[in-house]
Amino acid sequence: MGQAITEENMMANKKVAVILSGCGVYDGAEIHESVLALLALDRQGADYQCFAPDIAQHHVINHITGDEMPESRNVLIEAARIARGDIKPLSEFDAAAFDALLLPGGFGAAKNLSTLAFDGAECTVNPELSNAVTAMAEAGKPIAALCIAPAVLAKILKGARVTIGSDAGTIGAIEAMGSAHQETTHAEVVIDEQMKLVTSPCYMLDASISQIAEGADNAVRELLKLT
Repeated sequence: MGQAITEENMMANKKVAVILSGCGVYDGAEIHESVLALLALDRQGADYQCFAPDIAQHHVINHITGDEMPESRNVLIEAARIARGDIKPLSEFDAAAFDALLLPGGFGAAKNLSTLAFDGAECTVNPELSNAVTAMAEAGKPIAALCIAPAVLAKILKGARVTIGSDAGTIGAIEAMGSAHQETTHAEVVIDEQMKLVTSPCYMLDASISQIAEGADNAVRELLKLT
């Protein structure tokens, strides 16, 4: 019991930066993954601050029909919906102020934070995101990513070991980018001890919301252990 209390105390007061990519699975941050990750951080005693790049979304998707809509939206403004307005531009991120970094999934990670959805292994990554991830990695601070977001990490951090579940196309892109993939199922977590990366597949698999909650909780727990 004493050891458990010590571990909780070690996790408490850790500050985690959470980078969002909009609001909505098809054109932004996946809402269930984002909210359940924030809940896991809070329940495990960590503080968090949300960030998002102040850029236009690649496009806007009608989440009922799946059709593209003839309008434009801003990633930071849309992500503020999830953060209840408590969000900062990613340009203001300072790695020295945080103990860890977390990226929920959603197609926004592959459309707004990178061009992975369109260019696969030849994708580019938003410079502000690349700078944030690189700064944390160089400082030896841990990073967690859910769903499709681990594939973006694989582009930034060559040689990373990550998981997105079992999707063959995305696995091929990860390996083509020079990183390694480990297949997983619901709520499983892959830890790259050397790079201090924690990844879990979440909605890259056909999952229930309770399985997403378990995956987010497991990923956050392992992330905080690495701080």
